[in-house]
Amino acid sequence: MAPSEQQGVAGLAREVEEFVASGGWDQPPQLFALVPTAALLDEQPELAGQLDASAPLTPVAQESLPGGDLGEALAQIAWPDLVLGCALAQEIIVLPPDAEAELPVVPETDAERLRQAAADHPRRTEARLVAAVLRDGAGACVMRLRGAGQPEEPGDVPVDEIIENPELAPNLLEALKATLLP
Repeated sequence: MAPSEQQGVAGLAREVEEFVASGGWDQPPQLFALVPTAALLDEQPELAGQLDASAPLTPVAQESLPGGDLGEALAQIAWPDLVLGCALAQEIIVLPPDAEAELPVVPETDAERLRQAAADHPRRTEARLVAAVLRDGAGACVMRLRGAGQPEEPGDVPVDEIIENPELAPNLLEALKATLLP
C-alpha cells in the first residue's frame, strides 16, 4: 500500500474521531461511509459550503447500528460501489496488559460478564476507537484515551491522549474490510 493511501485513510480516521468527539462521551457505535467528495457534491450541491472540495473522500454518518453484537451487525452490511471505504467509531474499555491476569476466566459465550469485569476494573481507561478501511486495503486506527494524558498545569483536569496505529484493532479492520467485499 502506498504511503499516501495510508496517510489518507489515517486522516479520515482522525476526522471521524474529531467529529464524534465533538459530541462528547457515552455514545453508541457509529458507522460512516467514505465516499468520493466530488460525487457527493454532484448529488448534493447544497453541501458545497460544508465540505472540503479538495478532499478525495468525505465521511458520511450512517443510521444507527442495531443493538446487540457489533460483529453480527457488521456482517449484515453491504456497501454500494460508490462507497470506497468505511469507518467505525466505538467506545471501549482499555486495561493495562498485566491486568488481564486479574480478570475472571469466563467462556467465550459469556462475553458480557468479561466486559463488565473490565468496566469495573480499578485500572481501566475509557477510550474511543475509530477504525477506517478503504476498498484498496488501506486501514488505520485512532484511539482517544479519556483523561489519560498529563495536564498542562498542576491541578488541571487530565487531558485525553490520542494514539494512532493501524495495529490497534486488526480484527475490527478485517470485519470492516469484509463489509466492502462484493
